[in-house]
Amino acid sequence: MEFLHDYGLFLLKSLTILVLALILLGAVVAAATRGRSRDDEQLTVRDLNQRYREMEQTLQRKVLGRGPFRKLLRQSRRARKRESRSERSRVYVLRFHGDIRATAVENLREEISAILTLARPGTDQAVLCLDSGGGLVPSYGLAAAQVARLRDADLGLTVTVDRVAASGGYLMAAVAQRIVAAPFAVVGSIGVVAQIPNVHRLLKRHDVDIELLTAGQHKRTLTVLGKNTPEGRAKFQQELEETHDLFKNYLQRYRPELDLGTLATGEHWYGEQALERGLVDAIGTSDDLLQKLAREHDLYEVRFSRRRPLGRRIGIAFERGLERLLQR
Repeated sequence: MEFLHDYGLFLLKSLTILVLALILLGAVVAAATRGRSRDDEQLTVRDLNQRYREMEQTLQRKVLGRGPFRKLLRQSRRARKRESRSERSRVYVLRFHGDIRATAVENLREEISAILTLARPGTDQAVLCLDSGGGLVPSYGLAAAQVARLRDADLGLTVTVDRVAASGGYLMAAVAQRIVAAPFAVVGSIGVVAQIPNVHRLLKRHDVDIELLTAGQHKRTLTVLGKNTPEGRAKFQQELEETHDLFKNYLQRYRPELDLGTLATGEHWYGEQALERGLVDAIGTSDDLLQKLAREHDLYEVRFSRRRPLGRRIGIAFERGLERLLQR
């Protein structure tokens, strides 16, 4: 027993030293890279009309043969010369794939800022290809506010949903004047959920006490380690209901025709069902929509990317890990 006791102490000391070493290494790397290397930021603009033309020409060349293909190519070039690109409206295409923290909003805000420097109010349009099941309230609230900048700038705004726009994802989609969803896209989930594990009884059985000190009656409502009270649960539930009300009010602002008494239950629906309930305006895929728009408009896909140096990424990872450790 004494041997096991000594081994346990040795193991605990070793783990402590390892954790401290990792924290120190992270701090050193972060300090060494901070300020010395700048983030690699890049705004990429792709002409989607040209992409569709290249696809069409490749297929024509293979299927029709060289002679007919050349004839069609000459006709196409003459038609494009007669068109004045300055007279055609532009459609700016954005893509948003959301995780629980909506981290893609950092790129989305830069893309929208870039578009607004050139977009012509009342003439140009924007299409947001959205794929998100929602996540944290502040993160998706910010994402929806960013999308609203396009609508506030008097751009015709369409959101397409090929797979899912639920909860915070639907909060973003509802800002648009028009929502187009694929037949089996998941839409809705207008509700708020929170799930918190509690290990208080487990700790109590092992004679582990948790001291939780707060200044302010509701600084902590439900906790993971401490004993939860009926008052704390009631306050937490009240906060969820208030957040749900804010969610519904935001939707009502942009889609006042929605019957939120029926729809704001946390349920989700597939595209065809969502159309019947007024959650979306049309059924279709983003590919079909963009190809149709390309016939009469100039389409530009705008993407912003930010790549940090390896040392900086390692430093940020350690900083975040340390921050989570200190917040527990």
